[in-house]
Amino acid sequence: MTTLAELTTLGVGGPAAHTVTATTRDELIHAVTTVWHEGDDPFVLGGGSNVLVGDDGYDGTLVRVATRGIEQVGAANGRVLLRVEAGESWDDLVAYAVDRGLAGIEALSGIPGSCGAGPIQNIGAYGQELSASLVAVELLDREHGDLVRVPASELGLGYRTSVLKRHGGEAPVRDGVVVSIDVELTDAGGLSAPVAYPQLASSLGVELGTRLPIADVRRTVLELRRSKGMVLDPADPDTSSAGSFFTNPIVSESFARSLPADAPRWPIADDDADDAVVIPLGEWTGEVPRPSLEHDARVKLSAAWLIERSGIRRGFRLPGSRAAISSKHTLALTNTGGATADEIAALARYVQMRVGAEFGVVLQPEPVFVNVEF
Repeated sequence: MTTLAELTTLGVGGPAAHTVTATTRDELIHAVTTVWHEGDDPFVLGGGSNVLVGDDGYDGTLVRVATRGIEQVGAANGRVLLRVEAGESWDDLVAYAVDRGLAGIEALSGIPGSCGAGPIQNIGAYGQELSASLVAVELLDREHGDLVRVPASELGLGYRTSVLKRHGGEAPVRDGVVVSIDVELTDAGGLSAPVAYPQLASSLGVELGTRLPIADVRRTVLELRRSKGMVLDPADPDTSSAGSFFTNPIVSESFARSLPADAPRWPIADDDADDAVVIPLGEWTGEVPRPSLEHDARVKLSAAWLIERSGIRRGFRLPGSRAAISSKHTLALTNTGGATADEIAALARYVQMRVGAEFGVVLQPEPVFVNVEF
């Protein structure tokens, strides 16, 4: 029997009661609607890169999305519209775009997972987010049981979130399954979008805002991600992770001023971004309260800096645990070999507790949890 450990990048999780693999859009629609008609919830899985599944697995139907296809459906005024099936590998889409000189997602190179999962958490890295290129998704809507085209403007896309994402055990605001996505990219003669992230600009040896051959940007992004264990490699245990396990907290500027002066912070303009949960220093109890912040100017903090300054170093693990902080990147929790979901969750709770006690910021996990207490 196939287990979720074999299908997820963290390599943990028990079996599903039933498994259906959908290789065409018709198979995907049929599999999902059949489970809905039975009154159950399917567990829809793409690349398995942003999920933590419990050791007992899933007592229901697992629907594996293995649809493929990238089609150009429009082009005008230097813009190209691509329609991509949900099961297509995200990095394969980036490679497809870069090979054709289409800019807008090259800084998202190397992100694991499927294209259908991309809008759910509004994937982003190195100064780019999917929200800047996403036009719409084709959604199999649970409420009405049919396919609808939902514009990106109606998806509530924010920092690593959307109306399609489950938050903890809560149902998504809009329940459905992404069947395909439409992305609009720029045909700029093989040049990238302006470089918008300091670390990437430094690695490329250019100023922010510079445009370079798009293949050079992709190659450099992949090198940066590999140096952090963020490109899947079966020979590297540090890549057995869900990527960045915690999101960078967004807090009020007034709260940020209470942190050490060397705490990295960046102003943000996204009014839809979720605020972090903050608590008075010294009052951490292990409970996660609801967000409560005055809405003055807001800034994004570095979760990695908070983790390291709370005393947790790369390679750290709890006694006897096979879950560890990556030896390359403190934001990644890794399976060093044979770890359980409970071990991963325990380490995540410990990190959350340490940062909360030290700085009054409750880090929020990025992966979706399935049958895991956190």
